[in-house]
Amino acid sequence: MRICITSQGDNLDAFLDPRFGRCNYFIIVDSETMEFEALPNPSLSARGGAGIEAAQTVLNKGVDVLITGDVGPNASKVLSTSNIKVITTKENGTVREILDKFLNGKLG
Repeated sequence: MRICITSQGDNLDAFLDPRFGRCNYFIIVDSETMEFEALPNPSLSARGGAGIEAAQTVLNKGVDVLITGDVGPNASKVLSTSNIKVITTKENGTVREILDKFLNGKLG
């Protein structure tokens, strides 16, 4: 399973970024191998439509689960056309901590 967590930095010890469309990075983790990819958000500085562009970026990466703090209505529309499970959380913590909670059934 490929899990995407919005992040403030480019590694598993960076904190979750509660923003979706304007997060700094998407950390995409393969839950079987625990290998990850840190993808800078190409729509971070977009003047408009950042959420839609971010949603398309996540869709193109073949993600199964998206974990973030919030998803705007336009991005939600794009994501709802896919099979991606979207989990919004108010949890604070690192990507590693959030991932651990999800994998242990303690998140969403």
